[in-house]
Amino acid sequence: MRLLICIDDTDTLDTKGTGSIAEELCGLIKAQGFGICGEITRHQLLLHEDVPYTSHNSSMCFDCTAADGCRETMLPHLYAYLKKESAPEANPGLAAADIDDSRLDQQALLNYGLDAKHILLTKEQSYDLAHENGIYLAEAGRTGQGVVGALAGIGLRLGGNDGEIRGGIKDFKKGRIYSISQLKQSGRIQTVCDLEGHSLAAEEHVLVVWKAKPLLLNHQVTLLVRPSKEAGIWSTMEKEEMRAYGDLRTSPKDCGSFAPDVEEEQVYAPIQSCANCRYRRWTSEGFHCTICSISS
Repeated sequence: MRLLICIDDTDTLDTKGTGSIAEELCGLIKAQGFGICGEITRHQLLLHEDVPYTSHNSSMCFDCTAADGCRETMLPHLYAYLKKESAPEANPGLAAADIDDSRLDQQALLNYGLDAKHILLTKEQSYDLAHENGIYLAEAGRTGQGVVGALAGIGLRLGGNDGEIRGGIKDFKKGRIYSISQLKQSGRIQTVCDLEGHSLAAEEHVLVVWKAKPLLLNHQVTLLVRPSKEAGIWSTMEKEEMRAYGDLRTSPKDCGSFAPDVEEEQVYAPIQSCANCRYRRWTSEGFHCTICSISS
């Protein structure tokens, strides 16, 4: 059985973060013999005064390969742990989806996740969509508003084009230079690409300027790099640059002038955004638009 599990709104500024609790849930699943978990991804959601969040309003999602038939036993354990470990002032939510469930409408869930980045959604909408898709969704404290972000994280992870790998790959140190071959030998980085989505050759080299922190791109754990100031090598992106690029990939710009670039120049598909527009021009820092004032 293949599951996606996501949590949201578990912490306050003075307590351990949602990512730490997600990591502990992965450890619990392994310790109890329920299954084996993969990467934890961080998904940025709407920042709005009507949405209570600690600092960034992000949910944490991870995949789990579980023994057949153990879902009904495992989920109460995860719920109890989440309820116990979340901050008393938080509004935690827990979602779990069976990837192979025939009821799963991946496009509807992705649309919901994308909406959660831009507009206010309600618990009622979340429960209706979860019910239609056979997804477990539960509140674990106070208002339970975290169910919105938990379900959104499921949708965004299913889409395969949103989310940072939590914590990055700690084997690779800031200020060091590594070959693409070395980066991929970690087993956690599937591909290394430039900002236009082109894979780099194994003999090319990358300077780690912040972290070796991959993103999900076309369902692959991908380290995105840009030309370095040092000739002949590449570099990873700074934190804010990486997050701005992530927003660009999933945030359509409503300028009214979008026109799709030729297929070989598209960064990802099928989402309409500046990243795939024929009027954008890539730079070492991001892009600029040749007809609007948009830049990144």
